[in-house]
Amino acid sequence: MHELSITQSIVDAVCERAAGKRVRTVSVRVGMLTAVVPDSMRFCFDLTTAGTVAEGASLEIEQPPGTARCRACSEDFTLADLVLLCPCGSADVEITSGQELQIVSMRVG
Repeated sequence: MHELSITQSIVDAVCERAAGKRVRTVSVRVGMLTAVVPDSMRFCFDLTTAGTVAEGASLEIEQPPGTARCRACSEDFTLADLVLLCPCGSADVEITSGQELQIVSMRVG
């Protein structure tokens, strides 16, 4: 379960930035192509915040879809999974979104 180590890193960063203030909400962006399971991340968040200034905080997860651009036909398209294949049949594609994994914001106080 890689969600545990990812979530622990997020909690560590949030607690450090909170500088002792109570954390109420943490918002993260986790792209659909990261293979992170949101429910697992929420479960791990509750575990890793125990005993910290983020204990009891809510976790908001935004999941942008995977998108790509075909280098062969220049079409932009949505990726349903990690099969990197353009509708035109070309595998020469560039992922343009869906791999994000970032802390967007936090609310303290």
